[in-house]
Amino acid sequence: MSAIDPTEVFRQEASELFEVLEGALLDLGQRPDDRELVDSAFRALHTIKGSGAMFGFDKVASFTHEFETAFDRVRKGEIKPTQELISVALAAKDYIRALIEDPQSTDDIIGEGILDDLKRFVFPDQPAAPVAEIAEAPPLAPAESKQAGWHLYLEFESHILRNGSNPLDLLEDLCKLGPCFVVPVTDGIPFLDEMEPEDCYLKWDVKLHAACDKDAIDDVFMFVSDEMKLTLSPLEHVETPAPLPLFQLLDEEPAPVAGMTAPVVQVAAAPVAAQPVAKAEPKAESKPEPKPEGKRDDRGIATVRVQAERLDELMDRVGELVIAQARLTQLASSGSDLSIKMIAEEIERLASSLRDTTMGARMVPIGSLFGRFRRLIHDLSRDLSKPVDFVTTGEDTELDKTMIECLADPLVHLIRNAIDHGIEDTATRSANGKTEQGRIELAAVHSGAQVLVTVKDNGGGLNTARIRAKAEEQGLIAAGAVLTDHEIHQFLFHPGFSTAQTISALSGRGVGMDVVKRTIENMRGTIDLSTRPGQGTTVTLRLPLTLAIIEGLLIRVGEGRYIIPLSAVEECIELTAEDERSRGRNFLNVRGNLVPFLRLREIMTASGTPDRHQKTIIISTGETHVGLVADQIIGNHQTVIKSLSKLHSDVTIFSGATILGDGTAALILDVAQLVMLAQTKVEKQHISEAA
Repeated sequence: MSAIDPTEVFRQEASELFEVLEGALLDLGQRPDDRELVDSAFRALHTIKGSGAMFGFDKVASFTHEFETAFDRVRKGEIKPTQELISVALAAKDYIRALIEDPQSTDDIIGEGILDDLKRFVFPDQPAAPVAEIAEAPPLAPAESKQAGWHLYLEFESHILRNGSNPLDLLEDLCKLGPCFVVPVTDGIPFLDEMEPEDCYLKWDVKLHAACDKDAIDDVFMFVSDEMKLTLSPLEHVETPAPLPLFQLLDEEPAPVAGMTAPVVQVAAAPVAAQPVAKAEPKAESKPEPKPEGKRDDRGIATVRVQAERLDELMDRVGELVIAQARLTQLASSGSDLSIKMIAEEIERLASSLRDTTMGARMVPIGSLFGRFRRLIHDLSRDLSKPVDFVTTGEDTELDKTMIECLADPLVHLIRNAIDHGIEDTATRSANGKTEQGRIELAAVHSGAQVLVTVKDNGGGLNTARIRAKAEEQGLIAAGAVLTDHEIHQFLFHPGFSTAQTISALSGRGVGMDVVKRTIENMRGTIDLSTRPGQGTTVTLRLPLTLAIIEGLLIRVGEGRYIIPLSAVEECIELTAEDERSRGRNFLNVRGNLVPFLRLREIMTASGTPDRHQKTIIISTGETHVGLVADQIIGNHQTVIKSLSKLHSDVTIFSGATILGDGTAALILDVAQLVMLAQTKVEKQHISEAA
């Protein structure tokens, strides 16, 4: 097993922090007075800075420190987070991400330009002063002066270093409030053989000579308040010692302090001459009670980070186990040994439970994907000068991680089209009596064994006449052909088809919607499109929960056996004699509704005589229903999906294969392709009847 790269762990954690930071900044643009959002953004910045310094990303720590220093004015309420400031902050976030992911290709000049822009919005009255100078601490008072202050006793939890926080950075922030006199307390340091390198054992006794209020001190430790104990008491008028340069140890031997054996450290914002040290003794009540022997800190073990490759490998092993279990069940059923049958049933139960548990471990809330599009909409709205309100629902809906990865690109195309083509400009919306701000809704919901992902806009809807004219221009349909609006709208998914009058950076080349459809069909999903002129368009993606293991219906056609995904099966009925006689019509009468059907024996060119009592399986995609006529319905089957080789890429009616209990292979039928085949046959039949 290969060792885990610490820098890769940092990159993964930083990626999560970037999502938090970006989400907080985008929300802040809508709710500029929300203090919780400001604190969330500042907390993410602070953690990135501390972790970056810990793992050797010095440029990240330096740039983030400048970013954090400037953004501190927002946290203190001195300036409002305007849209311009949010845009620059997002650019700064992107630059930090680039410094982490690809530091060799980043340009320092770009970073300096971002900081200059940030300074321009944060310090509008001082355009010439650099950010670092503006944030400098106030000058120290002379040594002989007297001023009020605070006496602090700091004790951090042992795991604070592992969480990315550095107590020395916090003490440095504290010294910005005024002169500090710091004594490290070492009485909690264990013997060397008992010491954990990643634990923090030091405590600090601090005298802060600054006339600041308690809230200013709380702000310094606000992000680690749950990981420390802080005892605070007023420091009355005392002689203010002039401190040393930052964190410099005294060369001379310090005066002994009761109960302490550590060297004395003085912290300050500016170097001055050294003077004698006043004796300080921490209060006894400030020390925390010792933890009971043997008690463990349970924080941080609720979740475990696992590499995605390991989950994929585990899913493959579970798939092989399911196949082996099916073979064992079939062998047990063919024998008469009762004990073997009982063992086979127990293994089947355990394999089913393991399958469900493994699939559950791969499930990811779709909200992790939805969050990526907020930035996309923010940037497109700005670039196209179209204010857009982005609303998401169903973020807790879970989907297989592989599905999440495959779904990203199709949703990007759909959202870009919705803003570019769907949402009208402000003047047009106002003329049509609409609100100036457009609206895009992204929703997800479970529907049986499927997940429905919907992209809805309140724009102008599809221009059916323009789509038809473009289809006729490209020779896709004959002029005057009778087509429904739904059939006309399907041309949008044709390769190279676009109704855009000009080619821009966003659209016009006709390579968007066909990619969406092809990707969704490769995921064994379907795509529905509906529109209302002047009111908007809705695109619904119907997706299976997982791509690894599905429940299937095993059927026989001739000598071959095939799998139909059970999620697409509506019902099973027997093919009547009347239906047998109506071979020219290819329609079934199902409770008064005409349903087209396909004879699988004809499609598969099966040999031999068909069974006397054939069965019809009614399948559906969206609102379309199609019947599939088979010789026999064998029953339900846990299907481990195996991809077909590239040699079979031209076989469109199969989406994969599986291995049955007897070791033979069965092909998995592609429901979407079969429905399309049935619709094509119906259209040809209508054309022949019209002729």
